[in-house]
Amino acid sequence: MKAKIPFETSTVDLSAINSTPTTVTGELSAESQGLTPEQKRATVIGVIVLILLVALIITSIIYLLNLSGEKVALIRDVFIIFMALESILTGLALVILMVQLARLINLLQNEIKPILDSTNETVSNLRGTTVFLSDHLVGPVLKLNEYLAGFTQFIQVVGLMRKPSKSKQSKGE
Repeated sequence: MKAKIPFETSTVDLSAINSTPTTVTGELSAESQGLTPEQKRATVIGVIVLILLVALIITSIIYLLNLSGEKVALIRDVFIIFMALESILTGLALVILMVQLARLINLLQNEIKPILDSTNETVSNLRGTTVFLSDHLVGPVLKLNEYLAGFTQFIQVVGLMRKPSKSKQSKGE
């Protein structure tokens, strides 16, 4: 099947279109996802690490179930200490976040707002300038053009001036 569709001065070749139907499956292969070999390797390593982590957790739970009460209590105490350290780090991160947020608010109020106010003032001055130019320059020029066009038409109607001939072409054409 070789069909050509004209488009301005070029043609499009449709022979490269595959006319055989394809089947759609629920799985996406690595080629259809466009993964590079490095990405494939990283995905495989990530899956293996996840499987090992789950196996380690299951093994640890089974081991802890077989221990005596004293050892389990010791492990519990160590775990509580680690959780306390984690909550301290979380609190520290929240304090840092609040300080950064305060600095951002200060920046917005003391630096960005004056810039926006100055910009609004400049835009209003520009608006006033354009209105002034429109009223005092563009308006009178348009009125003058209207009067000249009317005067030219009047002279042509009276017969004092000939109409410009349309048969002559300009130099650019």
